[in-house]
Amino acid sequence: QLQLVESGGGLVQPGGSLRLSCAASGFTLDYYAIGWFRQAPEKGREGISCISSQGWITNYANSEKGRFTISRDNAKNTVYLQMNSLKPEDTAVYYCAVDNSGACRGLFGTWGQGTQVTVSS
Repeated sequence: QLQLVESGGGLVQPGGSLRLSCAASGFTLDYYAIGWFRQAPEKGREGISCISSQGWITNYANSEKGRFTISRDNAKNTVYLQMNSLKPEDTAVYYCAVDNSGACRGLFGTWGQGTQVTVSS
């Protein structure tokens, strides 16, 4: 069974950092692109960034440029989202998803269950 599991969320003060992990089980991430998304309360899902199977990065949201960095470690079958200088408006449930094309073409299929990030003093 293909499964993605997000972790690393939590409560952090404004200006703080978190590193989210997206671990795959039941399949190898090597040949897939992985995207990170988030959904804040009463808002729609927002794309953050995607990393292709070759390591090419597509950033979907301008506001997070320079603060959020996606990376992957195929040896650990895991994709990461490093988030720095966090703001209260970054509060959301963060999800990762598999892009079956391998090239960040928006063909997201399997999704994780999400991890809550709360930025508050």
